[in-house]
Amino acid sequence: MSFVIVATVVPKPESRDAVREALLAAVPQVHTERGCELYSVQEDEQGFVFVERWADQEAMAGHAQGEALKTLMATVSDHLAQPLDVRVLQPLPAGDPDKGAV
Repeated sequence: MSFVIVATVVPKPESRDAVREALLAAVPQVHTERGCELYSVQEDEQGFVFVERWADQEAMAGHAQGEALKTLMATVSDHLAQPLDVRVLQPLPAGDPDKGAV
C-alpha cells in the first residue's frame, strides 16, 4: 500500500529565496531514494507544499531518516517561520484510476 505525504514549509519572509533553493536542490536526491513514487514541490504566497507518494511504510521511514532530508532540514531549519506541517495520508482512489489518486 502506498502512502501520500503532504508537507507544508513556511519560510521567514526574508529567507524565502534561500529556502526555495534548498528545497529544489533536495528534490533530485530524493527521487533516487528507494520507494519514491512522487516527490514534488509547489509554491504559493505562504510558502511551499510538498506532495509525495511512497511505495510503502518502509520507504517512507527510509526517507524520513535519509541523508537528503537530514541535509535539507539542517539547511532550512533556522529559516522557517513555523515548524513543518506534515500529514501522512492513505489514498482513497475513486473514479478514473488516472485522475482519482495521487
